[in-house]
This record gives sequence, C-alpha cells and structure tokens, in this order.
Amino acid sequence: MAPKKASSASPLVKNEYPLRLYRVFPTTIGIHLETVACVAESLDPRHVFLLDDGKDIYVWQGSKAKKTLTTKTRLYAEKMNKDERKNSAEIHTLVQGKENNDWPQFWAALGLEEGEEEDLEIEEHVDHKFVPVVPRLYQVGLGMGYLELPQVDVPEGKLIQKLLSTKNVYILDCFCDVFVWIGRKSTRLVRAAALKLSQELLKMIVRPEHAVTTLVKEGTEPQVFKTKFNGWTDVIDVDFTRTAESVRKTGANLKDWAAKQETKVDLSALFTPRQQPMTLEEAQQCMDEWNDDLDSMDAFVLEGKKFVKLPENELGHFYSSECYVFLCRYWVPGDPPEDEKEEETEPEDDFQCVVYFWQGRQASNMGWLTFTFSLQKKFETLFGDKLEVVRMHQQQEAVKFMAHFKRKFVIHTGRRRQEKQPVKMEEEPQEVNAKAVKPKFKPKQRPEPVPEEPQKPQPELFHMRSNGSPLFTRCIQIRPNAASLNSEFCYILKVPFGQDDDSGIVYVWLGEKSDEEEGRLAEEVAQEMYDPEKYSLQVCFPFFFDDLADDDTMILDDGNQVFLWLGSKASDVEIKLALKSAQVYVQNLRVKQPELPRKLLCTFKGKESKKFSRCFHGWGEFKTTRE
Repeated sequence: MAPKKASSASPLVKNEYPLRLYRVFPTTIGIHLETVACVAESLDPRHVFLLDDGKDIYVWQGSKAKKTLTTKTRLYAEKMNKDERKNSAEIHTLVQGKENNDWPQFWAALGLEEGEEEDLEIEEHVDHKFVPVVPRLYQVGLGMGYLELPQVDVPEGKLIQKLLSTKNVYILDCFCDVFVWIGRKSTRLVRAAALKLSQELLKMIVRPEHAVTTLVKEGTEPQVFKTKFNGWTDVIDVDFTRTAESVRKTGANLKDWAAKQETKVDLSALFTPRQQPMTLEEAQQCMDEWNDDLDSMDAFVLEGKKFVKLPENELGHFYSSECYVFLCRYWVPGDPPEDEKEEETEPEDDFQCVVYFWQGRQASNMGWLTFTFSLQKKFETLFGDKLEVVRMHQQQEAVKFMAHFKRKFVIHTGRRRQEKQPVKMEEEPQEVNAKAVKPKFKPKQRPEPVPEEPQKPQPELFHMRSNGSPLFTRCIQIRPNAASLNSEFCYILKVPFGQDDDSGIVYVWLGEKSDEEEGRLAEEVAQEMYDPEKYSLQVCFPFFFDDLADDDTMILDDGNQVFLWLGSKASDVEIKLALKSAQVYVQNLRVKQPELPRKLLCTFKGKESKKFSRCFHGWGEFKTTRE
C-alpha cells in the first residue's frame, strides 16, 4: 500500500488537511514541528512524532523519548483540533512497545499493509546534533516592471506576529514548508504574484520530496504556522503567587516589565547608507496607482463649532490655523478564487473608507475633539468596521494622502478668508396715522459702530520644496525676506497694489540650481492661485553680471529706475531698437503703476553706476580676452 500524498495535482495546499508527519523538537518557547516523509521509516525511538490525518491526529512516543514532550505535543494536538477542526477530529496517543487498538489505523496511514509492521525495525537514524533550519520571512512587492522579494529584518532573529502587516503578502521559507501568508487588505496583483513566487522559491534549492507550499490567510493561520513565531499563542499566563495590585502596576509578564526598565540605544541607523530619493517616474507611478483606487473624496473644514463642506476652489489649499477632514473611499479588490475551477468568475470587489484629519501648526486641539464627538460618530454609523481614521499634523502628512493632490499642496499662514455676511439693517418704522398711540418711553439709541480701517494687503512669499521624494512636494508660505531665497529651490511672490488687493504682480523665482520640473510646477501653482485678470505673472530667472555680453543690449527694471545697458560691441540698429523698446516699457508702467513712476537711465559697459551694479549678486570685474 503506497503512502498518501499531500496533493497529486499541485504542491500548493489550499484549505484542506493533507496527510502530514511531523517530528517534534523541544524549544525554549514550546515545541518545533519539523515536516518529514510520511512513511514508517521516518520514525525514531528517541523522538515524538505527530501524524495529522485530517479527522484523526496521532501522537506517537518513541521508547526513548521524554514523556513531557509527549504531553506538550498532546496539548498542541488538542489546540489544533479546537481551532482548526472545530473539535471534529479524534486524538490518539501511541507509545512504542505498548499495544493499542489504534495501531492498525496508524500503520495504514503510513502506507503499511496489515502484518507488515511486524517486520518493521524502528532504528535511530536522526543525527543527535540536528538543528532545525531558521525560517526566513520575505515580503512580496511590485517594483518598476518587476517583482520584489526582500527579506524582512527580524529583530534578534526571533519571528514575531507584529512583522506581518495586513496590507502586505509574505512568504515564510522553512525549508520543508513554504507558507504564503495573505493579509486582508493586500492587493490582488500582489497575491497572484506571491503564489507564483512561492512555486519558484520551492524549486530554487534542493528540498525533500515531501516539501510543500501552504496558502495561509490572515485570521485563519494553522497551528503549524503559529509555532514558527515567538509568543503567538492564545494562552493567558496566570501567576497565582502575585496580588492583583502587583499585576495592575507591572503587568502579567514580569520579564517584559523588567526589560522595559533597561534603557537601550540602537545606533545602527547612524551607520546605514543614506536611502536614495525616489525618482519622479516612480513617484508618478505611485500617485497613479493610489488615485486609481480612490473612488471619491469629500472635504470638510471647521467653521466655528461644526464642520462644513470645503469649497472646491480651496481643495489643495491649507491654512496653518485651520482643521480639515477628508473622507476618502477606496476600492478594494476581492479575494482570489480558492478553487482552480472558479478562476473564470470575477471576485466581488469591496471598499474601505479612510478619514484623514489634518491639523494646522497654529490650530488648537479643539478641532480634533469636535471631530471625534460629532463627525467621526456619524462616519462610524455609516461605515462600521470599514472605517479607518488617520490623524495628521501640518508637514507630517501620510504619503498616500499627499498623492491625491498631485504635488499641488499649498499651506498658507493664518486663517481662511471667509466672505463676510451682509449686516441686516433694522427697518425704520413705517408712518402711522394720527390716532396711533405714542410710546410711553423713548428707546435708547445705540452708538454707531466705528468702521474698521482696512488693512493694507501685504506681500506673500511661498517656498516650494520636496523632501526625499517628489510625493512630498509642498508650497509653504514663509516670511517675505530676501535672505530666504535659495538657488536650489523655487519661490512664488505676490506683490499687491492698492488697498483692495484686486491687482498686482506674481513673480515665480527659479533658482539657478533648481529642478526644471519643480520650476514648471511652481508656474502652474502660481497660475491657479491667483486670478490672471487681476495679477500678471512673471517668471524670474536669476541673472548675474556675466550675462552682460559685449554684443548685446539689456533693459533692467529695479522698481525705481529703468536702465538701458549698452554693450561695447552692440550695433547701432540694436541700440536704436532697444532705446525705443525701453521708452515704450516706461510709458506702459506709468499707466499701470502711476504711484511708482520710473526714470529711464542709460549706462555703458565698464561705466556702470552703483545704482545699477547693486542689482547684481556678487558684482565684479568683467572677463576680458586678449585679441
């Protein structure tokens, strides 16, 4: 009689109980189960074995094995029966050399026919120096057109349950067993890739014939999988020698409490190489993927004591003294079909709602309290366990949240400018007839309110910068100061005219060493921030005195004077055209800015005045070449 196989069609095991034989080893945290060939020749008198036959679980104790190990294996089998088989399996304990009615079924499960067990000699064949293979945990990911399988860093070499994130898929390689763990919130593409990678990983090195890949879903992990992790157990430790007051102060586990009292410093981060920044192409791919999963996004802002709908024209603009709430609904792919025959049917899709709470740097915590006691309760009633709340502070935003604004993330200083409601004037009493009764008292006259003097609009300076990744590109308002300019970045400056802030100029200043893509983005943001009918847009490039070529003519406007600079080798035609252009430019400024009249001044190369040279950074002597 041939022994049973785990699976005749595919080495991938899915939600079934194949015939498996495990050799049991004692460990400091419990027991370790090593998969061996499911034949009678695998038995060893010095060890304890566990035979899993679905509805029957056998615990076999060798004649030289310790009884304490048998007891631990029996408890393990009972927990397996309770959690995985719903108490439908039957547990049998067999001791080598002692007769039992369960022996015939045990030998039959190992592939022996009736009577063959009498000629079987169980010998010591396991090396006493045998050490179980250390499991390796890999995370499955999708890169730029390829699959990634990085090994997860395990602290102190001990696997713990916290290493498994519900948004990811992992492969646990235990040499004889390869487990594919699928998180609940993982994507469909990563799941399919993990199944293919596990098959390739199984064939990559020489393994025993009984090696198999097992599919494990989050929340339904088998006991064999849990034993690979340190502390993954549902058993509650109880110490009857301690009082309730002691447990309340230090917790149930004294060892964990004592470990927390020791101050440890991890300096490994100081010596690791600096992480390479994400390229624009990779950032664009991440933005596209996250925005494809986004079904809808509703934005709210705190006004007074309640959250109201945020106007669409303010989406992407944040104020440091305000609080915002964004309700995002994401598409979640359905689970892949468990049966190969069901691959033609499409899995049912699901959704997840994430609420992002954004709090400005100058905003108080009252906005967060208002949200938790009002808007959050409404969302929890509507979406239940599908709701996730993420609280963020200014310039500490989540990367997925930043991706929804496509690098156009503007942070203003202060509060929003809300449209003032018109004041309702009291109606004057209508004229009445002479018979009307006169009032017995004279109402007090209210003092007329003193009108507030309108504040003069101030210039606004915004600094655009990305930290570590193009996804974290922000345009933040800073104090308007020339010392804040840096040649590595781009800036937006609004200069208003008059008292009503209805006209002015917007300058986009591009640093000499700034990124070209950021310069283009800064120009787009400036065009969207300010009305082009009220503000004229000018893109400023940094200039130096070396730009003054001999055969050119230049026009320089410093705000007070307009200079016409003439090169030593400029042609007469070019000089005449430049002079006419400068005159037209000055006349145009007199019409648009009558409060700032300019004078037209002329200067030659090598004879520049102090008024002209101070407009250049690092003015020096011109370079001359010998002819």
